Amino acid sequence: MTPERYAKILRVLSKRQPTLTVLMDQVNKPHNLSAIVRTCDAVGVLTAHAVPPGNGKPLDFGGNTFEATSGSAHKWVRVQTHADTLAAVRDLQAQGVQVLATHLSQRSVDYREADYTRPTCVLLGAEKWGVADAAADAADGNIIIPMFGMVQSLNVSVAAATILFEAQRQRLSAGMYDAPQLAPDELARLAFEWGYPELAPAYRERGEAYPALDDQGQIIA
Repeated sequence: MTPERYAKILRVLSKRQPTLTVLMDQVNKPHNLSAIVRTCDAVGVLTAHAVPPGNGKPLDFGGNTFEATSGSAHKWVRVQTHADTLAAVRDLQAQGVQVLATHLSQRSVDYREADYTRPTCVLLGAEKWGVADAAADAADGNIIIPMFGMVQSLNVSVAAATILFEAQRQRLSAGMYDAPQLAPDELARLAFEWGYPELAPAYRERGEAYPALDDQGQIIA
C-alpha cells in the first residue's frame, strides 16, 4: 500500500457517518441497488441495510451492471441484509435510530423538514411497490419529495440521492464531518481491512488481531 492510498483511506474513514444509513425494502433492480450504494459512499454512510426481494434471491452484487453503476462502492459500504422489513425497522429503532420512510401518508412532511443530524435511517421501497405499509406505519416519520410534474414519483436511486445529500448538507452545517465519528479502534480496524483486503480474512479466520500500521500504512512487524 502506498502512503498516498493510506492517506486517502484515513481521510475517507474520518468522514464516515455511522449514524446515517438507509434501509432498502426489496429494491430489486441491480442498477438501482448499486446506485444507492454509490450515493451512500459519497455522503459517508458506513453501513447500509437491505431486505432482498420476496422471490428469495439474494441481493445482486455481481456482474458488470453492478460494477459499472456502483463504481466499486460496495467495497467501501457494507450492506447488511435482513429477512423482514418491519423487523429491521424495529431493530434500528431499538438502537436509537429514527427511521424515516419515503411514503405518502397523512403524516408525510417535506423531506427537508426532517432532522438528519440525529441518528437516521432512510427507508426506501422498490419503485413499483414502494415501502410496505406496515413498515411505513412503524417508521418514526414519513417523508416526501415535493413534485410538480405529471409524473409523481422519482427513480428510487434518484430519491435516495436527493434525501441523502440533504442529510449531508445538514450534517456539514452541524460540523459532523469535521472530526471522526468512528472510535479510534474501529477506524484502525477498517483502515486495515480497506488497505489489505487480501490479508484481513486470514487474520479473522485465525481469530487474530490485525497488526498495527505505521503512519505510511505499512504493517509493523
